[in-house]
Amino acid sequence: MEQFIEHHASKIHGVLSCLDRIVLNGTIPRICYAEGMSMVLRQQNIRIFDYVQWAMPLRQEIQENAERLAQAHGLKIDFLQKKNFRKEHRIKKILERRGDHPGLVHIFSAMEPCASYKPWHDKKTHRTFLKPDSGKCLHYYFYFIDASLGLCYLRVPTWAPFRLQFYFNGHNQLAAKLDRRGIGYTLQDNAFLTIDNCKQAQKQADNLNIKQLHRLLDQAARQYCPVIRHFPDSYHWSIMQAEYATDIIFRRQEDLQPIYEELVRTAVHAVKADNIATFLGRKLHGLYQDEMGNDFSTRIQQTRLKHHMGPVAVKMYDKYGLVLRIETTVNDISFFKHYRQVEHRDGTTSFKQAPLRKSIYSLAILRDLLMASNRRYLAFVSAIDDPGSTPRDLEKLARPVQETGRSYRGFNLFHGDDLDLFGAILRGEFNISGLTNKAVRAFLPSKTPQQISRMLKRLRKHGLIKKVAHTFKYYLTKWGRRIIITSLKVREMTLIPLLRGQLNT
Repeated sequence: MEQFIEHHASKIHGVLSCLDRIVLNGTIPRICYAEGMSMVLRQQNIRIFDYVQWAMPLRQEIQENAERLAQAHGLKIDFLQKKNFRKEHRIKKILERRGDHPGLVHIFSAMEPCASYKPWHDKKTHRTFLKPDSGKCLHYYFYFIDASLGLCYLRVPTWAPFRLQFYFNGHNQLAAKLDRRGIGYTLQDNAFLTIDNCKQAQKQADNLNIKQLHRLLDQAARQYCPVIRHFPDSYHWSIMQAEYATDIIFRRQEDLQPIYEELVRTAVHAVKADNIATFLGRKLHGLYQDEMGNDFSTRIQQTRLKHHMGPVAVKMYDKYGLVLRIETTVNDISFFKHYRQVEHRDGTTSFKQAPLRKSIYSLAILRDLLMASNRRYLAFVSAIDDPGSTPRDLEKLARPVQETGRSYRGFNLFHGDDLDLFGAILRGEFNISGLTNKAVRAFLPSKTPQQISRMLKRLRKHGLIKKVAHTFKYYLTKWGRRIIITSLKVREMTLIPLLRGQLNT
């Protein structure tokens, strides 16, 4: 990452890494599952088949509260009938007239799918209980501006179990912090085009107060979903979706465009499945079954290159022609693993690698994991972008190396065993855990352990890999990664197309 920034320092206005789109789920623990809801009804001496009658007054309470808030703020509830209606466009027009002062901005309502329960009597066991079900109910979208989070919305269903959805954007949150500190900026939608003090802005972006966020969420729930007062529990908040963006802000569009076009053109061909796993801190194995791949699309304001692996994706944008954005998005944060204390069913605990918990208190850990993904991706594309691998480097690599009276022959970057070797050691999993004789041999099955050892020794003598002390592991050096990526880039994007063109003529 630093290599890319240093190379283009004269063209870059600043760099900012920040949370972007965050969507949280709110559930009432006591009634968020069918058995719990059944237990609540029994405790209140309500028949299971009277579940609908129990829920009706609560629905009415939410509707009356929405109408009361709309009247108090001089608003009219906007009922949506079109499925493809863009609420953000309507909110943007309202804000242009209203201004950006804190308070309720607008209320939408819409009939949308929701989770629910249905009464059931089991004739075999003679038990009566609630089963999970789905249907449609009226939802309210309360758009409001919070002094610390900026523009947010809370989606409130009118039917039990009253699962809330809360949205905010980290860029809006950062803008509110910069306003309080008098730091000037230019924000267009969710991208900073200029910032007077990028270092101070990064410090504020890194300052994540989750306890304060929790208090704001509970306050919004009490204000817009008053049925929570009927339960002894407060809402439990979990992460549904998260995005983390690293923006490299260029001074002029003509500086970014040629760089971005080269990066995209090369990354489409160069990024393989194992590279995607590497960006996300995972190892690719034969049992992995989710979809993986690359997707390039052109939009109205920018183009986008997306590399996806199951519920997670790494994207590269050119926003407004001025911002090179690297962004990692996740729809299921348990995809990521980290070392934490794990409680077992027998009551014992152990410290081991386990999936990330979905609680909002995992947001700081998730931010670090997404940031690491962005940095790995930018390090990869910076190796593609770096012109430091010159013909002189290629010539140096092709020449034999002499040491203690022994000669180690050079490498042929475009043919034979050397090409197969380079393709193997660039695999994504080796960036995480290093490469060993056994690991490399899995991708070069025709070679014996002794032959692989000699190959590794040649790589060391030419400065392409280095050994980890007191282990049998090796890692690519910076120069080794750059020269190998450059050679493969030249082969796949220059030599092969040229040869194909000559054969066709």
